[in-house]
Amino acid sequence: MHLLLRTLLVLFTSSRRSRLNIWETSSLPLRVLPTDIDIALHVNNGMYFSLMDLGRFDLMARSGTWKKMRSRGWSPVAAGETIAFRKSLQLWQRYTIESRIIGLDAKAIYFEQRMVVDGEIYARAHIATRLVSSGGPVSQEEILKEFGEPPAGLELPEWIHEWRETNALPGARRPAPHAWV
Repeated sequence: MHLLLRTLLVLFTSSRRSRLNIWETSSLPLRVLPTDIDIALHVNNGMYFSLMDLGRFDLMARSGTWKKMRSRGWSPVAAGETIAFRKSLQLWQRYTIESRIIGLDAKAIYFEQRMVVDGEIYARAHIATRLVSSGGPVSQEEILKEFGEPPAGLELPEWIHEWRETNALPGARRPAPHAWV
């Protein structure tokens, strides 16, 4: 909820920015706001993923994919995330969120996102997302029908497959008992 108004603003303004193909890279300019920081006066580590949501919404809105997804009743959900930090984003600092799809498999669409200041990466994340509808997960075939075919040569790095395999929890229909091992 804390970014609901900002998300709505991004969806509104992004749909009026230059058009992109869903397979291109989105660049969303932002500024660190007081609601983004923690007691150390820099962006809170947990806030990065919320801010990166804005970058993915920018890409979806500018490509027209958001409108298509919503008309079909599809919603994006995060299935897995990993992030690495280099430098802290400080209060009032300007930065961009660079977002692109790096590939997909039968279970997820994978994004790479970067927080960039003056051409320098401050943080980088990889996010596995799913599209879901009231009937369950949206198939890769349905996604490609709406998104269009990915560019030739778009192939997920091998480590992404390993990361998803070792990081994934059981599906929602399978048991996942809590027990520290």
